[in-house]
Amino acid sequence: MLQKVLIANRGEIALRITRACKTLGIKTVGIYSDADKDLMHLRFVDEAVCIGPGASSESYLNIPAIITAAEITGADAIHPGYGFLSENAEFAEIVENSGFIFIGPRPEHIRLMGNKVSAITAMRKAGVPTVPGSAHAVTTNNALAEAKEIGFPLIVKAASGGGGRGMRIVERVDTLLESVQAAQRDAEMWFGDDTVYMERFLQKPRHVEVQILADGNGHAIHLFDRDCSLQRRHQKVLEEAPAPGLPEQARADILEACVNACKMMQYRGAGTFEFLFEDDEFFFIEMNTRVQVEHPVTEMVTGIDIIEQQLRIAGGLGLDIEQADVECHGHAMECRINAEDPANFMPSPGKIEHYYAPGGAGIRLDSHIYQGYSIPPYYDSMIAKLIAHGKDRKTCIARMKQALEEMILTGIKTNIPLHKDLILQDENFCAQAMDIHYLEKHLLQKLEGQQKEAS
Repeated sequence: MLQKVLIANRGEIALRITRACKTLGIKTVGIYSDADKDLMHLRFVDEAVCIGPGASSESYLNIPAIITAAEITGADAIHPGYGFLSENAEFAEIVENSGFIFIGPRPEHIRLMGNKVSAITAMRKAGVPTVPGSAHAVTTNNALAEAKEIGFPLIVKAASGGGGRGMRIVERVDTLLESVQAAQRDAEMWFGDDTVYMERFLQKPRHVEVQILADGNGHAIHLFDRDCSLQRRHQKVLEEAPAPGLPEQARADILEACVNACKMMQYRGAGTFEFLFEDDEFFFIEMNTRVQVEHPVTEMVTGIDIIEQQLRIAGGLGLDIEQADVECHGHAMECRINAEDPANFMPSPGKIEHYYAPGGAGIRLDSHIYQGYSIPPYYDSMIAKLIAHGKDRKTCIARMKQALEEMILTGIKTNIPLHKDLILQDENFCAQAMDIHYLEKHLLQKLEGQQKEAS
């Protein structure tokens, strides 16, 4: 088993990893920036090292500083969490070449799945259904021919992209070349890679994903599926497991396809296959080669600690769970709590004056905040994940509503009203999962209209 793990992250995921290590008797090293000296997990790790100023480029993205911290503390492994360097193949290679264990996939799999074109090609070979689109990079020279094959409307995407950046929806042929050039510029600016590709633009899909675990030696299992369709600007707002209303045969087929793909690749660690689901069909869009923000909903319905399994696999203990051991019980839902103004979504850093964490049956709160903690302005605005579990979706929603009512967080603005007063009061959402456009095109437009009437 691993002896000492350096946690190359911050916030709630750093605390989450610390807890899992402690459960397994593994010593921990926390890293932090000048702006993060008051992080909660630093109170519980065995050692802590400051690695630079507040700006993430000089701290949490500073590879030499992280490697040095691992060396001086005698760590034998590094866990990247999510975000920052978690899907950086170069970082994974440097970690392993420096003599440490990287708690995640092999660098070649991070690189393969980090490029959307190569990922889609690999999934097609593995028999995973993909969105009809280009099988290679698109340029202004071949865009027209590719578009004729795909048909309109279509979407141009950055091959190395994520988070909705570098995307252009194209509805007419006369705007195609302009859109390709614009997407290339965005891709170069955001990702340092101007490679783009095209695929059919699905009109009203849901976002469904499959959680997998694999030992790197051909043994892989799935932990069922999640629905992450409630999104704003391609950023997830609320997630739930299992995905409601999927045809059982379609669900069984896609779960099996994901497991088979991992076995074929000899994938290692935790990973998530992301799909668009429309008209009872799944279409692969990408694979995240890391633990997901929304992993708690899967843990709640399966009872399996995903971080613990990552640590076991990285430590050479393998995957001690068979597919027959994995069962899905009830329903779970996660609301992302962000430090932002619910009226305009602007970040709201500052000091937390009063804080009360909700509890009760089926309630879990993953967070690093506490009363008196000051949220720095340098990082992502997510400060907590509120998770509810119940025997069915109706019970789960009722518990989430109560938990949101109980949660007290003053001194900063948060998006709690978005969840409490808008999403979970919407009859359509409470009745069934909605498509990826529903939050922006219906609920947020409704909220905007209410705000105009009030003013």
